[in-house]
Amino acid sequence: MGRHLMLAGLQMFTSADSITPAELAVAAEQRGFESIFFPDHTHVPLGDGTSGYSGHDVPVYYRTVLDPVVAMSSAAGATATIKIGSAVCLVTQRDPIILAKQIASIDRLSSGRVLLGVGAGWNDEEMRNHGADPAGRFRLLRERVEAMSAIWMHEEASYHGKLVDFDPMWSWPKPVQRPRPPVFVGGGGPNVLRRVVTFGDGWMPFREGTDQIGDNLSGDVEDFESELARRIVELHTLAEESGRGRLPVTLFNGCPHRSALDRYRDIGIDRVVFWLPTAGYGPTLDTMDALAHLLR
Repeated sequence: MGRHLMLAGLQMFTSADSITPAELAVAAEQRGFESIFFPDHTHVPLGDGTSGYSGHDVPVYYRTVLDPVVAMSSAAGATATIKIGSAVCLVTQRDPIILAKQIASIDRLSSGRVLLGVGAGWNDEEMRNHGADPAGRFRLLRERVEAMSAIWMHEEASYHGKLVDFDPMWSWPKPVQRPRPPVFVGGGGPNVLRRVVTFGDGWMPFREGTDQIGDNLSGDVEDFESELARRIVELHTLAEESGRGRLPVTLFNGCPHRSALDRYRDIGIDRVVFWLPTAGYGPTLDTMDALAHLLR
């Protein structure tokens, strides 16, 4: 597809009533998709019903989504080549020692196919229910990723931060991918690119919108794409100045249109992930077939 290779992946809020993670991953692998991603919400606080972070403001699939670690495990066990990822895992709401073992176990059992998308979260009450202070979530995210990386990389791992602190420990298995599974930092805030360069292996920005597959674009894409292009250049500059080399960009919720895909390729997107509606087996395969046709 031209001078720049762009990978294509899928994401879905799988639930007890939708296509299963294993079925989704097998179907995606059969259709040539490079990756499959699963999101993370442990629960949705009800709140008081007022506008804001209340559970009344989010779609039903936020309430019913399967656990991403379990979904990734199921998908990995049913497939052979497709990469299995999180988009994004709310590390601020998960114990880093346990999560490090879980991710390393999936990477080991999948022969090194894990892509770990991470985020700090946006629902303050959800974080508080896990004992996390929303005001310090970005520092907590960094320290937990760094702590997990220490566990993955060293036989005797220790970490001493302000929010995460442990003395030398043994923890196996180690991931197949060395020094660690790729960590993609999600978000679009003013400081996200520095977070990517500091503790990530790539950036995962998010595109708003629910476009259907076809040729007609909807929404104001020009402002988003011009800003995205500018920030990709900024990311590459920051990474080069920091000695990190080129860090890839995975666009989450890519617009499913040929013209959009051409533009993404031109501005340097490395992977585009399409958001699938939460649905049953048949409708999901229909959507995947349409996306596979679009990519061809």
